[in-house]
Amino acid sequence: MKLKRALLVIAGIFLLVTTAMAQADVEEKNRRTVQTAFDNWRRASGSIYDLLASDVKWTIVGRSVVSGTYHGRRDFMDQVTVPFNSRLSTPLVPTVRAIYADGDTVIVLWDGAAMAKDGKSYENTYSWYLKMRDGKIVDATVLYDPIAFDDLWKRVRPVY
Repeated sequence: MKLKRALLVIAGIFLLVTTAMAQADVEEKNRRTVQTAFDNWRRASGSIYDLLASDVKWTIVGRSVVSGTYHGRRDFMDQVTVPFNSRLSTPLVPTVRAIYADGDTVIVLWDGAAMAKDGKSYENTYSWYLKMRDGKIVDATVLYDPIAFDDLWKRVRPVY
């Protein structure tokens, strides 16, 4: 009976350890995937948006002019990213401060800087909570300084 209990305890410990190791592998893979996408974006050889699943749910919290939930890559890109970028004379360049991974969620704290088409600089700090599945972003919750964002959005007309 004692041997049976001991074997059950050992089996339970083994299961916990292997599960923890598998989760750590997923977390590290997701963290690296997001880090690589930000590195590529910074070098202008790709974008974090390359990781968006076609059915991504992208939520911008707060009271910004673009706050809300966007359903699908196309909706988010058409309603936010393309009009935002069309207000800039230089690409937004990200500088990552930190990336954390917990399970299927990657948290990125980063700064973005660019020049607007009116000659004024745009700078903002972002915190993104990205839910990953199979190397793609399937859900995002985004926080940033809405005053800086809205100032650019209202001040500069989009030019496509």
